Order: sequence, then structure tokens, then C-alpha cells
Amino acid sequence: MLKDLENNLSSYALKSSNSLGRKYQEEPPKLRTEFQRDRERIIHSTAFRRLEYKTQVFVNHEGDMYRTRLTHTIEVAQIARAAARALKINEDLTESISLAHDLGHTPFGHAGQDILNKCMKNFGGFEHNIQSLRIIEKLENKYADFPGLNLCFETREGILKKCNIKRAEKLGAIAKRFIEKKQSSLEAQLTNICDEIAYNNHDIQDGIRAKKIFIEQLETLPIFYNQMKIVLSKHPKLSGSKIINETVRKIINLLVNDLINNSNLNIISKKIITSDDVKNCDILIINYSNEIKKQNIKLKKFLHENLYKHPDVIKMTDKANLIIENLFNAYINDTKLLPKNYYQYNIEKIEHGLKERVICDYIAGMTDRFAQQEHNRLFKAI
Repeated sequence: MLKDLENNLSSYALKSSNSLGRKYQEEPPKLRTEFQRDRERIIHSTAFRRLEYKTQVFVNHEGDMYRTRLTHTIEVAQIARAAARALKINEDLTESISLAHDLGHTPFGHAGQDILNKCMKNFGGFEHNIQSLRIIEKLENKYADFPGLNLCFETREGILKKCNIKRAEKLGAIAKRFIEKKQSSLEAQLTNICDEIAYNNHDIQDGIRAKKIFIEQLETLPIFYNQMKIVLSKHPKLSGSKIINETVRKIINLLVNDLINNSNLNIISKKIITSDDVKNCDILIINYSNEIKKQNIKLKKFLHENLYKHPDVIKMTDKANLIIENLFNAYINDTKLLPKNYYQYNIEKIEHGLKERVICDYIAGMTDRFAQQEHNRLFKAI
């Protein structure tokens, strides 16, 4: 019965019935596929719940209307799953990768990642993508028979979006494709681009709501202006946020449709028949047409220059840097400042040269508000 669930997939889709399996052997599920089990384990994880209070662009306490890492993750999964169905690749695997792709993000978004990487410069560095893998393989601590979530190889491999050769050699089979210069699965490629579709377009909405960018600026971008014209031609009396919302909806629709159409053309032109053909291909199969790619690059550049580099966002970044750097240094100077249960659980690692990584894992797992509360607590006492 479970095999029937994947009978309609294309020949180049990854099927859970052909999975390379889990690191720790388990009884197979009876009422769901292996990739469905992965998806549900991710949703029930502690790291997934914490995404609710982690920054996307604007710190959560600045307003309840702004997106968080959790809402962003759900939006990525929705877009990716719909596109996977249209492409006849594995929806469940695509959704699992989507739901797990940001588990390793620090508090305060990319600002938190950058400063934590600086703190860990001499101790292996920090990258949220690698941290997502650490969480699902080691740090989640809720199962009796294994550490982490014990997800399928294909899910774990798909989460690993980028990795240098030195690190890939340490990670083993899961990162082998980086050494061999192979492509990721179609499901992983799709998740990567749908992540970008979600955050670019939803950052437009949050940026306008926060009054950091304005519609007059966006009108200079062909991808925005052309879709807004279509909206206003159909609804000439439309005003306010509805213009933005309808335009963003049309941009997402444009990008997803172009992505599906162009990817299907790539599948045909590259004679993709099996998942091995995907891995051995000389290009990324899941991609936009050249024209849409150019328009999308302009949108990304605009957001980088006008939103992510906005003085108010930079101010938040400076505050995040201070909080995380202070926390890191405080714990380094006195590991007893860590919670007692966390300290006891990791005491062997701390005493055997992994103190910095233990502290890094703890800080990376914090939500924005907990990091601020912990900073206030420690620096009143120190």
C-alpha cells in the first residue's frame, strides 16, 4: 500500500522505497512512507518549535505582524510542495527538507549567524546550514534508541545546501557529492529556490509594513512593476496593502510557473531519466528561464541594498552582535553560567576540548527573546 503512494512520481524522483535508509535501523512505518515519518519528526522537534521566536528580518518583539523563521519555513514548505507536485517529484521529501532547512538558525537571523561564526573562528566556525544537520543528527534529544532525529539519508543530504571540501571530508557520505562535484536531488534543488522565492517576496511585504522600503522604489523593478500593472488593470480602485499583497502573490505565481516550465524543459533537453542522471548533470535542473532569472536578481539586489542594509536593520544587527558576543565570552570565561542540566549533560565534551562548540550549540538554539533575557540576567550579575 505504501509503495502505491509513490507510483505516480516521475522516474527521476527520489522514492522512500529506494531510500539509503537511516543511520540507526528502525522498524519501517506501517501507515506512512519513510519521508512522511521524517517530516513529522521534524515538526515535533524542539528546534522546529523554537523557530517561532527567531528573527526573519525584524526581531519578533518589534511587532506581531512580521514573519518569523517559523512562518517563513511553513511558507517555503507550501510553495515547494505545490511545485513538487507539478513536477511529479517527491512532495514528502521536498516538504521534509523545507521544514528542516532553517533549524540551525541562530537568534537574530543572519546577524546572529555572522557574529557566532566570528566567535567560533578558531574553533571550526559556524554556519546555520551545517548546524541544521547537527541538530537532526546529534542535538535533538528525545528518542531512547538514537541521538538526533535519525532521518533518512536523502533528507539529511538535501538539508546540506553548501559545504566546503575540508568539511565535506569530515562529514563523510552525506557530503560526498561536494567532493565528487555532483548535483543535489531535484527535491533539494527545488527547496533551495523556493526558500528564495518565499523570503524575497515576503520580505517585500514586511519591509513595506515596517516603512523601510516603499512602493515607489519597488516600481523601478520590472518584476514588481509589471505584475502591479496587471493587478491595477483588473482592480483599478484597489488601494493600500491590497495592492502590495496582490502584486506579491502574482510575483510568486510568475516565479513558480516559470520555474516549473523551465525545469521541465531542462529535464527534456538533458535527457533526465533517473535520479542518477540528476546528480551527474552539468547544470542545476531546477532553475528559472534567463529573463526571469535576470529580473529576480534585480529584486534580490534591491532588497539587499534598501532593506537588509537599512540603518534601522543595521542598528538591530549591532545590538544582536553585542548580545551574542557578550554571551559567548561570558560562558567561555565561566562554563558554570550555563544551565546546570545542560552543563552536566555536556561536561565530558567541555572537559575534552569541545567547550566552545558546546557553548556555540547553546547560543545557536536560543530564541531572540531568551537571548535578550539571558543577556540581561548575566550582565546584571557579572
